[in-house]
Amino acid sequence: MTDKNLQKKQAAEAALQYIKPNMIVGLGTGSTVSYFLEALAKADINIVGVTTSQVTSQHCAELNIPIVDIDEVDHIDVTIDGADEVDTYLNGIKGGGAALLMEKIVAKNSNENIWIVDESKVHATLGSFPLPIEVIPYGNGQLFRQFTDRGFFPKLRRQANGDPLVTDAGHYIIDCHLNNINNPYALAEYLEGQVGVVEHGLFLNICDRVIIGGETVTIKERQKTNTEQV
Repeated sequence: MTDKNLQKKQAAEAALQYIKPNMIVGLGTGSTVSYFLEALAKADINIVGVTTSQVTSQHCAELNIPIVDIDEVDHIDVTIDGADEVDTYLNGIKGGGAALLMEKIVAKNSNENIWIVDESKVHATLGSFPLPIEVIPYGNGQLFRQFTDRGFFPKLRRQANGDPLVTDAGHYIIDCHLNNINNPYALAEYLEGQVGVVEHGLFLNICDRVIIGGETVTIKERQKTNTEQV
């Protein structure tokens, strides 16, 4: 196991301390979450999961972790998910696994969100990881040109055979190579105003706690503002 995979496993196993019997748990997507699912199954904690992708649903079936549709529950106690990048304010970029839309829906309906990552995912500012933007297929070329004109250096995500990758919800993903996002809130507002954009991979003011694997597992909590606490 590489150091990075070991760190993912450490963070995943540390997240178990926040899982209690009879919880409704949001289950994210990605390699780090896979470690969490395996640890959860081994711990044999009686929970019900709400998944964020077909891949996670399949993994849960293999591990005999019970799941329900998100519309069958009235709340989600806690969601455990990975992140492609996390900044010092616990904002992040997600969507490397093409599940950002469902991940954000689950996150927004969760009482608490915990991200599990290895050390390589933590940066002072966002932008090192390409920003995924989920778009409807119709007119995606128009958005692509618009993003190009704005200097976003977009690239349509494709499958191995060259066809556009299609998300679980039937959309395309345009990855924007921004390198440094100085104002993620302004960028998010701009993207949310574009017709044809379904969702973007900026997860702002969503993560409550990040668990970082390493020689020593580090847990950081986001400090909520007075407005958020009200």
